[in-house]
Amino acid sequence: QNEKELQDVVKRQEERMLQLIDKSGEVTRLNGEVSQLKRSLQRAETEAKVLWEEMRGQEPKVDTAYIQERVLLRQEVDKLRLMLLEKEDENLLLSDKY
Repeated sequence: QNEKELQDVVKRQEERMLQLIDKSGEVTRLNGEVSQLKRSLQRAETEAKVLWEEMRGQEPKVDTAYIQERVLLRQEVDKLRLMLLEKEDENLLLSDKY
């Protein structure tokens, strides 16, 4: 009887572990999705910022190639800023770990 109870407890623990693994995978997937959405939002905000700046000082004819170049440059700056923040976070985690 004790062996049977022990087997039941082990089986329930295995089921709980599988549920936790499934939830962990879901959380990881959702975190990836959130990161992707944040990048998309940042890209859209960058484009809007550049376009707004151009529209405020707009000449009668706007050079779209110039605007597009400014958008790309601003995106690159934002991407580099994000990479810097990620590296700083990594460094903090490593320093806390050690």
